Amino acid sequence: MSAGPDSLLIHIDGASRGNPGEASFGVHVTRPDGAEVAGLYGYLGRATNNVAEYQALLHALRYALEHGCRRVRVFSDSELVVKQVAGAYKVKHPDMIPLHREATGLLRRFESASLSHVRREKNREADALANRALDEKQSKLD
Repeated sequence: MSAGPDSLLIHIDGASRGNPGEASFGVHVTRPDGAEVAGLYGYLGRATNNVAEYQALLHALRYALEHGCRRVRVFSDSELVVKQVAGAYKVKHPDMIPLHREATGLLRRFESASLSHVRREKNREADALANRALDEKQSKLD
């Protein structure tokens, strides 16, 4: 029996100021009953928004696996990432091919996993976390 939650709902977001520019990710993790489990965020350096979105997904999936989660439902406002992972869009950009490969590999490690598109308004917590990472990085430079 794992110590972590069996099932998680995770909202993810990537941000890039400049695209490419200063980039970050945000991951808001809850239990199915809505109880908050974690808020993860981090600075990625210079990257595109799409790379930041993939990094958010990778951080979310690694977190869930490290905490013994067997079922995960991930929500993203990046239609591109959601459709690429589903196989509806091809992954053409060389920077995104290894990220896509890792994400799909991690998703297969769950008993049940889904990645769904949500409107930006439904992704506020993850967006706030991604922006927090960028704001904290900027405040260290000021």
